[in-house]
Amino acid sequence: MNREEIYERLNEVFADVFDDDSIILSDETTAADIDGWDSLRHITLLAAIEDEFEIEFTMGATVKMKNVGEMVDYIEDEV
Repeated sequence: MNREEIYERLNEVFADVFDDDSIILSDETTAADIDGWDSLRHITLLAAIEDEFEIEFTMGATVKMKNVGEMVDYIEDEV
C-alpha cells in the first residue's frame, strides 16, 4: 500500500471521526489544524485507524507521532 492509498483511507476515517467531509490531510496536519481534535477524540481516532488498517499502535509510537505524516509512516511500516 502506498502513501496515496493510505491518505485516501485516512481522509475517510478522519471525516467519519470528526463528522467533517471537508478535512484534507497532509504530512504537516496536526491536532491544532482540525476542530475538535482533543485527547478523547484522539483515542477514538486511533481506534478507528487501527480498525481500518488492521494494525495496532504501540504506546511509544502514539507518543512520538507529531503530525499525520508520521502517522502515515507508521501505517506504511505496519501494513
